[in-house]
Amino acid sequence: MDEVEEGRAKFLGVLKKIDHMVEGVIPSRSTNDRFLISLTKGKARKFISVTEDDIVDMVEDPLVCEGVEAQIKEALEEMKKSI
Repeated sequence: MDEVEEGRAKFLGVLKKIDHMVEGVIPSRSTNDRFLISLTKGKARKFISVTEDDIVDMVEDPLVCEGVEAQIKEALEEMKKSI
């Protein structure tokens, strides 16, 4: 497994830890070094942008992982408001 795939798996694991009902879709390739990730729960959908470096670094760096986790939580809070 390459480092991007490891990062994707880590991201999805963090997402499921926060809310196992949310579906995350990470594109197969980044655009301009960023992944536009779709988060869906029921009829609500939110997109977040995460750099490729952050996806890769989530695996080894707890601070990066915490930052991405905060971004996910913020997006999920915004989704709740739109339901």
